[in-house]
This record gives sequence, structure tokens and C-alpha cells, in this order.
Amino acid sequence: MVIKRDGHKESYSRDKVEQGLKKAFEKRPISEEAFKILVNKIERNIQALKKSEITSQEIGEIIIKELKKKDPVAYIRFASVYRAFEDLQTFQKEINAVFGKKKNRGSNSEKFTRKNVKN
Repeated sequence: MVIKRDGHKESYSRDKVEQGLKKAFEKRPISEEAFKILVNKIERNIQALKKSEITSQEIGEIIIKELKKKDPVAYIRFASVYRAFEDLQTFQKEINAVFGKKKNRGSNSEKFTRKNVKN
């Protein structure tokens, strides 16, 4: 059983995991076989916990861990929804963490702001 954030319980659904991953991998280069292997790995990690009940947060963290290793763009997509990034600073901080960029204080590098994003 999965314990949702609001406390209600529902049966585990492989389909829900797959749908979330498909959104994260939209227009990303991943074969059907690699996708199936990833889903199976996530399920093995869940089963390895040997719990009859697991929180949706625990499942989300397992997915995030595997995505981070597999595809940084898919990871950012999933994490931005799962962790509910609320502003560009949070988003940029996570991108920098994933791609190993250090914050340059006082640099002239272009920042990701509303002004320089073209609609």
C-alpha cells in the first residue's frame, strides 16, 4: 500500500510510476528497453525496503535517485514537479547542483530571469 501525502492509502500502481517517468522523459533519448529496465530497477528498490506500506514521498525519492543517474534533464523535470519548485532560484539551484556548476558571486554571467526569457 502507498500512503499519500494527505494520509489516505491506495494500492501501488506501476502505471503511475510509468506515467510520471514518461512525462519526465518526454522527447528525451531513451529506448523502450532502457525505460523498462529503469522501471524494474525502481520497483526492485521499493521491494528491497521490505515494507507492507510505503509513503509516496519514499517512492518519489527512489525515482529521483534513479533519474539523477540516468538522465539529468529527466531528473530536473521530475524533481521540479515532485518537489514543487516555486521559483526560478530553486530551479536554478537544482540545475547547478546537477550539472556541477558553482555559483559565481559577482560574475557577469547571464542569470535565468524573466527579463531574458523569450516568450
